[in-house]
Amino acid sequence: MDRIPVKSTSVAAVGYDPESAVLEIEFRGGGVYRYVHVPAAAYRLLLRASSVGEYVNRVIKPRFTATRL
Repeated sequence: MDRIPVKSTSVAAVGYDPESAVLEIEFRGGGVYRYVHVPAAAYRLLLRASSVGEYVNRVIKPRFTATRL
């Protein structure tokens, strides 16, 4: 999956596959996580968030199951 860079102190890049509803987040610390069953709207809001890291911690992590790649 292609990832795009984001402006964040904690997140380096994000990628999304709308067909499988999978979100990948690459953290600046080096970890990459794949979140499943993420609606496209959540991805769009992530890209527009004033703080990407805060959005990930507040919305993505608590609501969606992740696997470390």
